Amino acid sequence: MADNGVTRVALVDDDSLVRAGLAMILGADPGIEVVGQGGDGSEAVPLVQKHRPDVLLMDVRMPGLDGIAATKAVTSQPNPPRIIMLTTFDMDEYVFRALEAGASGFLLKDTPPQDLIRAVHVVAGGDAMLSPTITRRMLSHFSDANPGTRQDKHPGLDQLTERETEVLGAVGAGLSNTQIGMRLFMSEVTVKAHVSKIFAKLDCTNRVQIAIIAHEAGLTDIDQPPA
Repeated sequence: MADNGVTRVALVDDDSLVRAGLAMILGADPGIEVVGQGGDGSEAVPLVQKHRPDVLLMDVRMPGLDGIAATKAVTSQPNPPRIIMLTTFDMDEYVFRALEAGASGFLLKDTPPQDLIRAVHVVAGGDAMLSPTITRRMLSHFSDANPGTRQDKHPGLDQLTERETEVLGAVGAGLSNTQIGMRLFMSEVTVKAHVSKIFAKLDCTNRVQIAIIAHEAGLTDIDQPPA
């Protein structure tokens, strides 16, 4: 994020009209600056290297290098931006592949403008952003009906402290850092520190991935409402 607190955003979509629409919507928010655009997945890495955006909005289906492959390429770079995948297709295959590639969010292109702007700010702040229906299906898909032992689910869980495990469960319940702090009686700065350690110990790149691990380990209930 720039020193003035503005979130830098780049766009990659093969449809120039879609890019123009996204740029207009996002540019209307004083807290967002659209710094670059690309028309194909192969342009994603050079775009990121040149403009150093905080958030990259990427179409899933593009000719040439698609959004999934481009996401893998971008997330393999040092200090990559947060990536929100955009698509007109609400298909589980794309959602799961995008998350596995390291995307921090997945939204449909018909998402209302105010929700798109909110998603950019949320993802820039370190949280994950998915359409509600996608979130429920994703967690249901990755959660087993009969969770096994923690060791069976992810060996890295044994490296977590008791407090980190509590934070992991809260992330799995869909809580933001602010909500986790309120629930566990700690500052937001402390929550962010715990989440960063969880990323490192579980070898994850975003909150969606650690939420999946939390559900697979039976550390939270997917129907648990946020505080």
